[in-house]
Amino acid sequence: MKPRDLVVQRPEGLYCPPGDFYIDPWRAVPRAVITHAHADHARMGNGHYLAAAPAEGVLRARLGEIDLQTLAYGEAITHHGVRVSLHPAGHVLGSAQVRLEHGGQVWVASGDYKVAPDRTCEPFEPVRCDVFITESTFGLPIYRWRPDEELFAGINDWWSRNVLAGRASVLACYSFGKAQRILSGVDPTIGPIIVHGAVRPLNDAYRAAGVPLPDTRMVTEVKDRAELKRALVVCPPSAVASTWLRRFGESSTAFASGWMQLRGARRRGGYDRGFVVSDHADWPGLLKAIGATGAQRVIVTHGSVPVMVRYLQEQGLEAEGFDTEYGDDVVEADQAPQEPAGEGT
Repeated sequence: MKPRDLVVQRPEGLYCPPGDFYIDPWRAVPRAVITHAHADHARMGNGHYLAAAPAEGVLRARLGEIDLQTLAYGEAITHHGVRVSLHPAGHVLGSAQVRLEHGGQVWVASGDYKVAPDRTCEPFEPVRCDVFITESTFGLPIYRWRPDEELFAGINDWWSRNVLAGRASVLACYSFGKAQRILSGVDPTIGPIIVHGAVRPLNDAYRAAGVPLPDTRMVTEVKDRAELKRALVVCPPSAVASTWLRRFGESSTAFASGWMQLRGARRRGGYDRGFVVSDHADWPGLLKAIGATGAQRVIVTHGSVPVMVRYLQEQGLEAEGFDTEYGDDVVEADQAPQEPAGEGT
């Protein structure tokens, strides 16, 4: 840390000293700027929340009644002399990078981000800055995502084959962000789409924000049980190991995650198939985003921090890491599957 740094580490989270507010704090604080509504970045108990306007529905769906102020993307406010604006991060609906300007410096805290196209959220917007705070969830050269056309073709083919075999297609993915992205790309003419109760309120929030999604039903709304054999079932990973799955009878299970890039990850989770899809940037995406900022100083958070820091230093940048508690929420933060049962799969 340097005396004039606009963001420093504190036990409560990332703190802006001149503005006297926190960004995605992991302890309750009076004022919090929230990059997105995943539970490891948007926690309950803060006095006042500031977030991008498209995030309002999902934040309220997840946190309930909160003192929430929203900004349109690109709109700026000044708080204690710090000019604050929010810019699209491309991660999930309403995700934002936080731009801070004060004392002749510009810092950007990116939160989680993705540079690949996504029908369900605004695309990532590079923001020029002096210092860029980047995630590194998939910050290793092995992580390179395939185009969405290939991804959805694979999911639709798997679903179609299961329909012919008379079994349900159960696709485990995280209920906020990943589920909606998958729903936006599958072919609803193949069969009915059923969602878990954890997915439904997030779907409602997306639709309310103007994001088109195909028609979905809860399993309790299915009158003809024969339809279940043709269904795509979208649910959180924990549901695959629960008694909830029994009502579908014979099924094929799959898990959608960036961690499916790793050989053996599908086997450890006990799934029949794995689809490589993530709401985070891959290695080329991270480097592209960092380069586009023009920042000469980069601070790396959660993920492959030492690898990313070392690589950036080798490229001539001033790079360091921040210790954070992001990624602790294993259901919503795209964590690697460990066991076939429980919330960590």
